[in-house]
Amino acid sequence: MKLIDTDETVVLVTGTALTAEERDRPTAYTLKVEIDRRGDGHTYRRAVVVGDIWYLENRIFHLNPTIAIGGPGANAVAAEFAQGLPTLVNVDDRVFVQADFDGELKRASLWGVDAASTAQAVEMFVRQGMLDDLLQRIWKFRAGTFV
Repeated sequence: MKLIDTDETVVLVTGTALTAEERDRPTAYTLKVEIDRRGDGHTYRRAVVVGDIWYLENRIFHLNPTIAIGGPGANAVAAEFAQGLPTLVNVDDRVFVQADFDGELKRASLWGVDAASTAQAVEMFVRQGMLDDLLQRIWKFRAGTFV
């Protein structure tokens, strides 16, 4: 049984260290709730939350739109994304939103210098329309798809 769709299901990745699990995973679930709500019950238009080690070991999920949550020091996927993604938001060198939605692979990294700053990055990603931009690009009508 198919559980996710590589085109429509957004993968949210947090670090797997204890501190990242405690601080960043709740923030990831807040974003998951927002994405799932916007998916309006469509089977694959939702988000799943996974750990960075699991994501890196399961390369098939690299095809999914991916959002890393937590800084490069706490999240190995954010560390991979750090050099390749343009910075769209930088607030006082404390809150960062990096993203590229133009290519075939849609990627974002939302992070801050601490848990509160990471939560602020996620909030800005949603409030400033970047989440809408991502979802509009991946949830467009496709031939042969019944919505």
